[in-house]
Amino acid sequence: MRYLLPALLALSIATPLAAQTTPPAMTTDIPLNTSMPAAAPADVASMDSIMAALYDVISGPPGKARDWNRMRSLFVPEARMIPTRKTKEGAVRMRWMTVNDYVATSSALIERDGFHERELARKTDRFGNMAQVFSTYDGRTDKGDYHERGINSLQLLFDGKRWWIVSIMWVGETPDTPLPADYLPKR
Repeated sequence: MRYLLPALLALSIATPLAAQTTPPAMTTDIPLNTSMPAAAPADVASMDSIMAALYDVISGPPGKARDWNRMRSLFVPEARMIPTRKTKEGAVRMRWMTVNDYVATSSALIERDGFHERELARKTDRFGNMAQVFSTYDGRTDKGDYHERGINSLQLLFDGKRWWIVSIMWVGETPDTPLPADYLPKR
């Protein structure tokens, strides 16, 4: 320890100040205009329109094919969809999916059985080009064998021309975690 402190002091003095205070350059920029289908301008013009498009594209009666390219067009290329749940033992689990993973695992079921998800309420916080949206949902199959309410937590990005979905994490309501009044429609 007696020798470590003087050595660190000498190193900090020898290192130029600019090198000590300048953060590294960002190298993980993701181009927003590649690898995803083009969006309909009306779907991405506002937060309201991208939210409406998201709920609309996954909803429909049994036998109706969904427009999965429309869904893909709402998201940045590296977007994530993250369902969460608690096991019977109380452990929290999540699944980390791309949009294509979601389409591959969900399309057959929701197209076969029919599925409708609608927004019940929304809380939004925005700063600059980003927004955090808590969207309370109600989802159900046409067969009536599935019904769930919960919250979709979306990260949105505005690039100056359109809105993009960066991620969605969701959790369903349970008897142990009922939806708070703040996240339900106002009466």
